[in-house]
Amino acid sequence: MFQDSPIYDRLVAECGDVPAQVRREAERVNRELESVMRPLQSPGYGPGLDRPQQAPGNGWQRAALLPGPRPH
Repeated sequence: MFQDSPIYDRLVAECGDVPAQVRREAERVNRELESVMRPLQSPGYGPGLDRPQQAPGNGWQRAALLPGPRPH
């Protein structure tokens, strides 16, 4: 890309090949993101569904606290 460019060659010698490092890091992040996103492409997920379908009553439910002093 920067053939016969003494300024670029000197920068690479002083700082390393930053564009190549950024490219490798971007490829690594892309691979990691693909592996994280893969479960979202499995059955149970789809357009308009944020999470897999669950049977009613399964999962964590929040219990409301009544106003007033709390026992210690």
